[in-house]
Amino acid sequence: MEIDEEKHQVVEGKHVPLQDAVPKNPNEHVIRERHAEIVSGGNVFYNPVQEFNRDLSIAVLNVYQQRLSKERCEKALKKQRNQVHGEEEATPPIPTPVTYVAGTQYADGLRILEALAATGLRSIRYAQEIAGVRQIVANDLSRQAVQSINANVQHNKVESLIEASHADAMTLMYLSTAQEKRFDAVDLDPYGCPNRFLDGAMQCLVDGGLLLVTATDMAVLAGNAPEACYVKYGSVPLRMKCCHEMALRILLHCIESHANRHGKYIEPLLSVSADFYVRIFVRVHVGQAQCKLSMSKQSWLYQCTGCDTYTLQPLGITKPNPTVGNPQQLKYGIPTGPAVNSQCEHCGHRHHLGGPIWSAPLHNPDFVKDLLDAVRETPLSALGTQRRIVGVLSVVQEELSDVPLYYTPDKLCSVLKLEIVPMLKFRSALLHAGYRVSYSHASKNSLKTDAPPSVLWDILRCWSKRHPVRPERMIPGTPLQAILSQPCSRDYEFDELHAAANPKSRRSALSRFQTNPAPHWGPGTRATIMIGENKLPKSYRNQNKKQRHKTSQEVVGPQEGEQVEAEEEVAEAHLPKQPKLDEATA
Repeated sequence: MEIDEEKHQVVEGKHVPLQDAVPKNPNEHVIRERHAEIVSGGNVFYNPVQEFNRDLSIAVLNVYQQRLSKERCEKALKKQRNQVHGEEEATPPIPTPVTYVAGTQYADGLRILEALAATGLRSIRYAQEIAGVRQIVANDLSRQAVQSINANVQHNKVESLIEASHADAMTLMYLSTAQEKRFDAVDLDPYGCPNRFLDGAMQCLVDGGLLLVTATDMAVLAGNAPEACYVKYGSVPLRMKCCHEMALRILLHCIESHANRHGKYIEPLLSVSADFYVRIFVRVHVGQAQCKLSMSKQSWLYQCTGCDTYTLQPLGITKPNPTVGNPQQLKYGIPTGPAVNSQCEHCGHRHHLGGPIWSAPLHNPDFVKDLLDAVRETPLSALGTQRRIVGVLSVVQEELSDVPLYYTPDKLCSVLKLEIVPMLKFRSALLHAGYRVSYSHASKNSLKTDAPPSVLWDILRCWSKRHPVRPERMIPGTPLQAILSQPCSRDYEFDELHAAANPKSRRSALSRFQTNPAPHWGPGTRATIMIGENKLPKSYRNQNKKQRHKTSQEVVGPQEGEQVEAEEEVAEAHLPKQPKLDEATA
């Protein structure tokens, strides 16, 4: 892309304004993020809200590269020991991990594929900020996007690390299945559903490679269109308060099913629900024996239509079956079911059936700890969204890894028409009763606990003694009447705050959950520069149009009001038309 020569001149290889040397972004088509500069014109997609996504990906890839380097050293040391075993030769020197520097090419570094690169901003940032890179392939199907990638790569002086590719992403991955052409990391950040790219990604990754996947069609994953979700992901979602964590588990189930077809299985390192999308980081390993465990990592989901209580039923079970030669051997079986009766044991209503979903842990605790330590130290501490990354990872670290999904106090109380129990009081009651409890990073009102639903309803019965329900609401046949008509089994402690009720992340006032939507929030439209007034100017102009028109009618006379409306219509007629949003954006 060419830069407006009237506004810029080249000084020491950089474009700076003619007016002064202060880089205050005089050119509206120069996008700056960290050290990367994107010179874009036309309709190439860029979303500034995704900076958190890019920063988190850079942090994950840095920690993954360090772990991979350490694993290779341990593997080389083991190989050396096997070679000299039984010989009287001197022990060879122990290999030590190499200290890598960002922006430098290494023969043993990561080979990364960004399958849908658009402007190439993500690839350029990877080249500038990831230590230990061999090559980054920035691919896009659009010829205009590839031209933009080449221009931006030259502008940022990272030609030695980035190779632009003009090809269909699926075709490129299928042509990279040979051992010497495979990638250490594949980044899939499509517009909407990523399912059609997963099969090719599984085949072009090395053993133990890292797969980074984004899905922005949250309306489908959250249960608004279960039939569409089944077509895309092979799972039926249910409309629940924990829909954002369910979206993560549906996507993990989809990725695992694609991996199993090729004798591979996944190891989730980090799974995050943020803003309008979900972002998943998994390692893909080869192993037919481990693939047999996949059935026990998936579960069906029963949801009561009355009280929203949910129950999980795994697709498979494993039992220890030790032998003399293999004490760790397992026996695989099929569970009996269903896990619930035809009617809910709490309120007597029937159930919806959803799933299957991934019911194993969403994160690797050791990896999250290493990632959190790395983000707090230089150079990752200088990331633009570092504060938010630390907050999210702190909540992730506190999550109960063996408890799928969560409840919310407001939903539980709304079923019984009760005054909402304050979060800390609810948590204290559970902790005093001997159960574990935590937040989920997916919702600030989440209540993730190993307590059975019967205990949750019992706590609310105890709470109803303090804040009784009006008698006219005790209608026979309702969940409220069925649950509150039962006696409370014990008294729960609400007043004395438990020491663990207020988690460390909350006490430290970390930026744990996303803020209110900022400008340009959302997946946006295809092939649109989402910056400045270029993003949907007509929608911005139409906001509160009726209220503004009504106010103008009151202030000015009828004739002047008609003139104002006519001027608005003329102005809108000259605005560029934007493509309609899809169902995920809507």
